[in-house]
Amino acid sequence: MNTHRHRFFLISVFLIAAVIAVYWPVYKYDFVDWDDNIYVTENPNVQKGLNFESIRWAFTTNYSGTYHPVTWLSHILDWQLFKSRAGGHHITNVLFHIANTLILFYVLMRMTGAVWPAAFVAAAFALHPLHVESVAWVSERKDVLSTFWGLLAILAYSRYVENRRFKWYLVTLVLFVPALMSKPMLVTLPFVLLLLDFWPLQRKFSYRLLTEKIPFIICSIIICFVTVPIQQKTGAVASLELYGLATRINNAFVSYVTYIIKMFRPGRLTVLYLHCGKELPVIKAAVCGVALFLFSVCFIYPARRYKFLAVGWLWYLGMLVPVIGLVQSGAQAVADRYTYMTLTGLFIIIAWSAKEFVPKRLHKMLVPAAVAILIACGIASARQLKCWQNSRSLFEQALRVDENNNLILYNYIIYLNESGRYDEAAEKSDRLLKITPDDAKAHNVAGTALMNTGRLQQALEHFESAIKNDPNFLPAYFNASLALTKQDKLQEAAGRLEQSLKLKPDSDLYIRLAMTYISIGKSDSAVETCNRAIELEPNNAVIHGYRGLALQDAGRSDEAIEEFRFVLKVNPDNIVMHRNLGSLLERQGKIDEAIESYRAALQIEPDNEGLRQLLEEALKKQKTR
Repeated sequence: MNTHRHRFFLISVFLIAAVIAVYWPVYKYDFVDWDDNIYVTENPNVQKGLNFESIRWAFTTNYSGTYHPVTWLSHILDWQLFKSRAGGHHITNVLFHIANTLILFYVLMRMTGAVWPAAFVAAAFALHPLHVESVAWVSERKDVLSTFWGLLAILAYSRYVENRRFKWYLVTLVLFVPALMSKPMLVTLPFVLLLLDFWPLQRKFSYRLLTEKIPFIICSIIICFVTVPIQQKTGAVASLELYGLATRINNAFVSYVTYIIKMFRPGRLTVLYLHCGKELPVIKAAVCGVALFLFSVCFIYPARRYKFLAVGWLWYLGMLVPVIGLVQSGAQAVADRYTYMTLTGLFIIIAWSAKEFVPKRLHKMLVPAAVAILIACGIASARQLKCWQNSRSLFEQALRVDENNNLILYNYIIYLNESGRYDEAAEKSDRLLKITPDDAKAHNVAGTALMNTGRLQQALEHFESAIKNDPNFLPAYFNASLALTKQDKLQEAAGRLEQSLKLKPDSDLYIRLAMTYISIGKSDSAVETCNRAIELEPNNAVIHGYRGLALQDAGRSDEAIEEFRFVLKVNPDNIVMHRNLGSLLERQGKIDEAIESYRAALQIEPDNEGLRQLLEEALKKQKTR
């Protein structure tokens, strides 16, 4: 026992060091514009910090299209600790990955008594390049977190089987709940527990084994009933019209084999492997289906003597079921993150096969072979990690793998636009439009890039094409109005905004329309537009500010003053509102109040010469009264 403890300690130190050696650069990495904005950087609920309101939101929201309240709580706590410092969020993922590695090693060693096979499985789990996505991507906190709770549940279950104490059964069930609430993919954990009963726990089959799993299965069913409607409501689950049943089954066969190939040859990894849909060759799917059948025979047939073969294979097959594409979520055919827990089954087959099938006289050769494999994995992971440095590195890596990936290309163009690299964005837009010539979003981002480079008429043509291809695509109306405004075609710009608002009331579009009305002198229309916007967002200071400007132009000074004062209660540092308020008060002869307003503005921006001039003129008026 002491020898085991000593080995466990030394191997654990090695595992920790190996993970740190690969993943230490992430503390310098940024968030990426691929779900990190949804989960963290543009999520006001996460940024409120940990309080009753944010906890209630985490357990009731369908934000992001799935149900994982424990993951939300993790992100909320991270924001409270690190705010927008991305390195802290990345380090949290790495710490969970280290914990998962150590728990996996301890669980396997405890259940099997085989130290070195358990160590290999844990090391492969820690260093395999397919797992980089789950660790390096902040948005995939749900992977490392759900696995953490799931492995703890397996550990508690092994204790229960060992001493048959009900408290450990209860602990297993309690730990299973946050695992499900971190990522619903863990619904298959009851199946894994049943496999572990067969090997390595060596429990004789009985109805008790099945009835023990009933509470776990009930929990899985409940989370399915909660998650699936959320995914359907938010459009996260594709319809059968888009991906038919035959297409899904074909893709499932191919995906199972693809993951195995990538495990042995983890090259050309990317964040998104686009689904081929009906274009997937039926022959390819059939070959993969036959291969899976043959693998199953090879691993299950000798299961009486070599139980680990069947357990490892069924672990792999079973854990992938929720994400294999039978219920299609997202645009991907496969995803590296889906292998985080599932490849463990295949690692078990490899490790225990080496122990059982390699002659004992050759066992010494296994050590350098295993070390070489793990070093190769670590080097490949370190190389793959670099693509997660920032949005640019992520998108460029993905486009190197597949230059025709329209979703990646679209998001890359958005990134280029937001980064001020407008010429590059326009160039990439040409490529995107060749791939998806009738896509409204593609025309919209192309138009945005061209508008930012000053090519307004070309930009407008793309916005009009976007509207033609999708008359309900609101951003195209907004951008068309912006291009028309820059061309001084204000009446046409207002017309485009009026059209969009007939489709869907939107406060941002109302604000844009009010600004346009103010510019063309339609003050009353601007006031009415702001009134409609205020019905949607009564406390929106921006809307009240524009309403004040419209009222000012309409000659309704007292009402305008009230609006400016409302804005300053919400945002006391708004210099424009201080100046507007001072100007109106001055016109009404309320010089003292106007001076007070100008001084408040100068306290915020002491070097503003325009404000200083206004203050000096008001002071002169005060003296001459």
